[in-house]
Amino acid sequence: MADGSSISTPRRSIVVNEFTNSVLDPEQPMLGPLADGGTIIANTAPGCWGPMITPSLRGGHEVTRPVHVDGAEPGDALVVHIRDVTVTSLATSSGHDSSPEGFCLGDPYVAARCPVCDEVWPETHIEGIGPKAVHCDKCGNSVTPFEIVHGYTVTFDPTGAVGLTLPKQAADAIAEDAPNYAALPDNSRQHSILTYAPSDMPGVMVRMRPFMGQLGTCPSIAMPDSHNAGDFGAFLENAPHAYGLTHEEIVAHKTDGHMDIDAVRAGAVLVCPVKVAGGGIYMGDMHAGQGDGEIAGHTMDVAGSVTLQVSVLKEWPIDGPVLFPLTEDLPPMAQPFTAAETAKAQKLATKFGVQKIEETAPVSVIGTAANMNSAIENGLERAAILLGMSVAEVRNRATINGAIEIGRDPGVIQVTFLAPLAKLDAVGLGDIAREQYGL
Repeated sequence: MADGSSISTPRRSIVVNEFTNSVLDPEQPMLGPLADGGTIIANTAPGCWGPMITPSLRGGHEVTRPVHVDGAEPGDALVVHIRDVTVTSLATSSGHDSSPEGFCLGDPYVAARCPVCDEVWPETHIEGIGPKAVHCDKCGNSVTPFEIVHGYTVTFDPTGAVGLTLPKQAADAIAEDAPNYAALPDNSRQHSILTYAPSDMPGVMVRMRPFMGQLGTCPSIAMPDSHNAGDFGAFLENAPHAYGLTHEEIVAHKTDGHMDIDAVRAGAVLVCPVKVAGGGIYMGDMHAGQGDGEIAGHTMDVAGSVTLQVSVLKEWPIDGPVLFPLTEDLPPMAQPFTAAETAKAQKLATKFGVQKIEETAPVSVIGTAANMNSAIENGLERAAILLGMSVAEVRNRATINGAIEIGRDPGVIQVTFLAPLAKLDAVGLGDIAREQYGL
């Protein structure tokens, strides 16, 4: 994307209310520049389902226009402190999906088409409610690149604590006023999925625990936003549409901004690789809540407000992100040791002649690939490079002092474990860990 530093003096804060056409393109101008250490405030649009039923959008999500951060260069990282994530939608719909034949060119997320007039990325409009409500402007045909196999409409408690799924009559009433209930941002172009009004499991309570499904930096080649990860990115390999890439291009250019990891929420710190000048920090796909794995393929996509504080970290050694979750989001074995535990270990050290007990801190290294096994290998290799140790040592540390966590099926994982603080210090992460975990 164009270098924002040539446009104006870096600013301490930037308000973002613009969106891409679902493609992250380094040739397009960024917002900014943002000063190193500055704040981004954004009103984000719902991810998955709304863009998925809006054929003119080209990436499966609708993310914010990237922001240039002053001083960020390829090979660096951006340290993102997530200060706030607040749901603004009053309701949403979601569910497990299928893709009807004939409604896309290779990939329904990227190249939806009208099978009647053969228009790719057709402009569409809403007529009525229900799963056939999206119609092609050119020929009037109902365009359904995705269908909900089993779904629900959920409304949220005003305190942001719980939600409740609705019966058909209530779901239909909300569908009639879908943009309002969805709280779509003014510049959003998506149709609200509330229009579909699914109601297959009414009366189910859910907990709200909002987080960002998309948060990261711009890839170094034009890439559909939902495919900026190793698993969804695999769909681009030799694809017949305009955004097809080779496997080598995907690996070289992606930044793994689409993680769907439920720990990427307010209070966490995310370190993102920089592959273009300025980094191009962007966000979207806020979820009201989700269990590990997002096994239905989708969850409760919502609009919301987000506040980030972003700073530059020079000379980042790996090509993917690292997360410092909230303490409560860490696996039990990766929790920092208490003073009582350390005192007991010190007695063992004295008894058996151990000169010094290693100081450690939690870290979560992200791995992505086309399938879960390959994603785990990717995460282990990244962790080994980051900390200057062997993959075998990472495996041992993640086994006795951590866990492999699933972000998203089919291929986003976290290698989370207690790492030597000295190793974290060597790559500029030690103070982040100390602040995050009160060490």
